[in-house]
Amino acid sequence: MGEDMDADDKRNLLRHTVATLAYRGGKAVSNAPQDFATFRVNETTRTPGEILAHIGDLLDWALCIAKGEYVYTDSAPLPWEDEVARFFAGLNDFDSYLASDLPLEYPAEKLFQGPIADALTHVGQISMLRRIAGAPVRGENYFKAEIVTGRVGPEQSTKRREFD
Repeated sequence: MGEDMDADDKRNLLRHTVATLAYRGGKAVSNAPQDFATFRVNETTRTPGEILAHIGDLLDWALCIAKGEYVYTDSAPLPWEDEVARFFAGLNDFDSYLASDLPLEYPAEKLFQGPIADALTHVGQISMLRRIAGAPVRGENYFKAEIVTGRVGPEQSTKRREFD
């Protein structure tokens, strides 16, 4: 985030990044095949369910960091639909904090480079695993996507510029 940005600008950019995570993550987790959560490429890789649980942990950690607590918890995966609900709840909780007047106890840049960038990486892994599992997520021109700051739930824009 640019050095010439003030704290409010950085916070707003972070909120837009969280909305982007909701949009991209929502595409990756919605309409997954029933057995997708336990799909494993090989014995040394995480399952999509384990990855989604980790994303939930990252979002919990982001909120803790924002509040000044450096606490990370490693959770066991819940059933897929419960993890999807946890994903959106974590996004909502973190975005609500960012939207408030409460102070960020760590810089927005640190929140981005740690838990949020990591979560974006893992959404990409879930998308890749969907393709390997035979249930790909359709590619999209994300530059043209209707991503709105504060829209962090499962209800995302249906206006899509997907690739064939």
